[in-house]
Amino acid sequence: MLIHPKIDPIAIQLGPLAVHWYGLTYLAAFGLFFFLATRRLRHEPYASLQGLWSRQDIEDMLFLGVVGVILGGRLGYCLFYKPAYYAAHPLEVFFIWQGGMSFHGGMLGVIVSQWWYARSRGKPFWQVMDFVAPCVPLGLAAGRVGNFINGELWGRAADPSLPWAMVFPQSGSLIPRHPSQVYQFLLEGVLLFVLLWLYARKERREAQVSAMFLVGYGVFRFIAEFFREPDAHLLWLKDQTGLSMGQWLCVPMVLAGIALWLWAQRRSPAAREPDTQSRRAA
Repeated sequence: MLIHPKIDPIAIQLGPLAVHWYGLTYLAAFGLFFFLATRRLRHEPYASLQGLWSRQDIEDMLFLGVVGVILGGRLGYCLFYKPAYYAAHPLEVFFIWQGGMSFHGGMLGVIVSQWWYARSRGKPFWQVMDFVAPCVPLGLAAGRVGNFINGELWGRAADPSLPWAMVFPQSGSLIPRHPSQVYQFLLEGVLLFVLLWLYARKERREAQVSAMFLVGYGVFRFIAEFFREPDAHLLWLKDQTGLSMGQWLCVPMVLAGIALWLWAQRRSPAAREPDTQSRRAA
C-alpha cells in the first residue's frame, strides 16, 4: 500500500502572506487555457476568420472565465453539496483556499460569462463555446492535482492488494483507498483533452464540440464517481439511490450534450462569413 505524502498545502510563505498549492493549480489551469487557446486560433473556423478572432479575444474570454469559474464553482459547491453548513457559516463561502469547488457550478459560471462575452462582442454564442471547450480539460486536470495535494476527495475502500491503493490519513482511517483524484486527473483531464482536441481539429457544425465536451466529461465523471468516496453528509443519497451527487449531476449533463449534438446536426452548416455586428466588434 502507498501512503499519501501529506504535502503542506502552503507552497510559499512570505511573512503573513501564504500562497497555497491549490491556488497555484488554478493559476496553472488558466495558463494552460491561454496556451491552448492561442493554438486553437489555427483551427477552423477560427483560422479563416482572421481579424475577427485574435489574442485579445482570448485574454477577454479568460478574464471573464476566471470570474465565472471562481464564483460559479464556489457557489455551486456551497449550494449543491453543503447548503445547510454554509447557511450557518456564510463567511466561509469566501475561504476558497480551503478547497470546495464544484465543477458543475463552475461550468455554469463559465457559460454565463461566455454568453456575456459573445453578446457584448456580437459573436455567435456556440462559436465561442466551441472555441473554449477543448481548452478546458487540462485545466481540470490541474485542479485534480490540487485535490491530491490537499489530500481531499479521496476514493472508496480498495483491495489492499491493489498496487496503487493509498492510505489517506486525512480520512481519519488507515483503510487503503482508490486515489480517485488521480483517476479523475487521467479521465476528465488528460483523456478528455486528447479526444476533444482531436475531434475539434476538424471543422464541425456549431455547438457539436461543446456537445462532445458535455457528453465526454459527464461519462468520465460518472465512471470516476464509482471510485470516489461521497461526502459524508451525502452518503444517504448513495445509500438510497445507488448514485452519488456527482453522478446525478452528470446525468442531465450527458443528456443535454446528446440533445445539443443532435440539434446541431439537424441545423444547416453555419456560414463561414460572420455577421456585420461581429465585424464592427472586431
